[in-house]
Amino acid sequence: MTVAIDLEPLDLAALLCSRVCHDLISPAGAIVNGLEVLEESKDEETRIFALDLIKKSARIASARLQFCRIAFGAAGSAGAQIDLGEAENVARGFIEDEKIKLAWNLPRLLLPKNRVKLLLNLLLVAAQSIPRGGILSVEGTGTAEDMTFKITARGLNSRIPQAVPALLAGRPENGSVDAHAIQPFYAGLLARASGLAVTIEAEDDAIAVAARAAPAA
Repeated sequence: MTVAIDLEPLDLAALLCSRVCHDLISPAGAIVNGLEVLEESKDEETRIFALDLIKKSARIASARLQFCRIAFGAAGSAGAQIDLGEAENVARGFIEDEKIKLAWNLPRLLLPKNRVKLLLNLLLVAAQSIPRGGILSVEGTGTAEDMTFKITARGLNSRIPQAVPALLAGRPENGSVDAHAIQPFYAGLLARASGLAVTIEAEDDAIAVAARAAPAA
């Protein structure tokens, strides 16, 4: 069995920063391109197109920043709680588009910060299992202090990404983690810090990602 690895704090921070930059570079670049078109073009139709591009890209960048602030950032002091309503808002802004829709079936409660961070990261894991789009359904069980989650991903050609189960378990198949693999690896860290175990399994025509109480040692 592959041995679980521990990343150095500086390596973990650097890889998470790389992940955030990856999410932001595309809309930021589109804003720059739109501004350049505005400066160079005299055609009114082209300028309108550039303004629309800038507005759309700015909204995307803002939504991704708000999501990353909670999913990867400190988002409050140690021991802080986060409103699930806020989590839903940032999740919809980040995930929902022409391909993926979100069915959020959680009550509006204050949950421990790491549980909300875990939920958002598991949404990203579940989204990877429906590369052609579909529906992510989010459900929870338990009280605010011990709530567990299940995310069901339904879409055409749904599949479990090959490396993800090992990364969630903290046991990457090649023994190392890079910027492409850091997100599911980080989700596993959050789960273990919350006393939870994450599973990803095929259920009929869907993929289920769940975080439940870890079995007693």
